[in-house]
Amino acid sequence: MIDARLFRDVLGAYPTGVCVITALAESGERFGLVVGSFTSISLDPPLVGFFPDKRSGTWPKIAATGRFCVNVLGADQLSLCHRFAARAEDKFAELAHGASPAGLPVLDNAIAWIDCTIERVTEVGDHLLVVGAVEALGKEGEGNPLLFFRGQYHDLALLAD
Repeated sequence: MIDARLFRDVLGAYPTGVCVITALAESGERFGLVVGSFTSISLDPPLVGFFPDKRSGTWPKIAATGRFCVNVLGADQLSLCHRFAARAEDKFAELAHGASPAGLPVLDNAIAWIDCTIERVTEVGDHLLVVGAVEALGKEGEGNPLLFFRGQYHDLALLAD
């Protein structure tokens, strides 16, 4: 039996980027959730993936739209990370943002965004593997990403010192 605390500590030695997955319902309601499990899957065809917790209250709302946009957070966007990680009725309240070509929310100053349709969802342990077919993507400058490493958020530039 693997101890859960040891599992987290060991895997915490591997830094991950922090993304906000956004979506837009036909009603105009916007949804967003934070993930630290985003990855590229395939170049041909272009596929990406992430792993939301099966207990997430936001993921089913995003799944129902059939689409999502990955927003890669910059090191200076920790407050956005906290906003979208919190339980709230409207995580977008009074938050300015742009839109992807599909009309999905793109957070201002995110360092990159990736517009996707949901290709498939597979149960994997206590999480889901969501595979997205990339429809459009872009990046905004050369800012440092927000990283999660050893249980804390970091700026890549500060870790290099």
